[in-house]
Amino acid sequence: MTKHDASLISALVAAAVIWLWTQNPSVAQAPATREAPSKTGPLPSGNVNSFANLNPLPGAPAGPAPRLPDGRVDFSGVWRPADIFLIEDISLGLKAGETVSLTPGAEKIMNARLSKDDPEANCLPTGVPRLAPYPWRIVETPTHLFFLFEGNIHSYRQIFMDGREHPKDPDPTWYGHSVGRKEGDTLIVDTVGFNDKFWFDFVGHPHTEQLHTVERYSRTGFGTLVEEVTIYDPGAYTRPFTITGSHRLLLNDELMEYVCQENEKDLKHLSGPATRP
Repeated sequence: MTKHDASLISALVAAAVIWLWTQNPSVAQAPATREAPSKTGPLPSGNVNSFANLNPLPGAPAGPAPRLPDGRVDFSGVWRPADIFLIEDISLGLKAGETVSLTPGAEKIMNARLSKDDPEANCLPTGVPRLAPYPWRIVETPTHLFFLFEGNIHSYRQIFMDGREHPKDPDPTWYGHSVGRKEGDTLIVDTVGFNDKFWFDFVGHPHTEQLHTVERYSRTGFGTLVEEVTIYDPGAYTRPFTITGSHRLLLNDELMEYVCQENEKDLKHLSGPATRP
């Protein structure tokens, strides 16, 4: 059995368990260990049926962060999310002392959302900062930086590193218009020009076209990438907030082709309000 065969089997098992959970959620509830604002009440910090728990990662490869010939940190490599904050519920990864404070209109939208309507479940892009629970690759060039995603529609983000500014009136898109820069050992990605179609997570946190994100990436060791993303959206939230997530380097791994629409059988089994798997 190849590595990719094993990954595919794990993904199918995860999908099957998630389907069972939608039929009888009570059997999959883990003890609540951390409270977070949610329309469904306090949520555990890690559901037993989450992708991360069903597909545990190996330990992070040891060693210092590698550097490019000019001395800057090299962010390239194949990474996989190491926690659930940017996948299942952004409120679980909040910076200490912060809260997710929705406007009344945004709260109404969130409370009305159903799992079957999640764009990610319908094979559409995840947007920013949401991630699918699958590997993704960072590719650096002198003028651009690319995030290549294995999950969902085999999509990518293009980040301009040549000093340009955002267009004055960008066309709204799923991943927006991103410009990046390095500040010391930190990669900073500033993005505007989003559409309002994607959800931030499985529980349905919304946003508007006023969304502005600032991501800060730090490679704290050879095998660990820490992402801190600040959300600015006065159309949906009364104040900005920051989420922190981490990613694990997958040594000697490659992205595999995964087309969400191909042989898709899960959506018809989703029912009820938007919630974590």
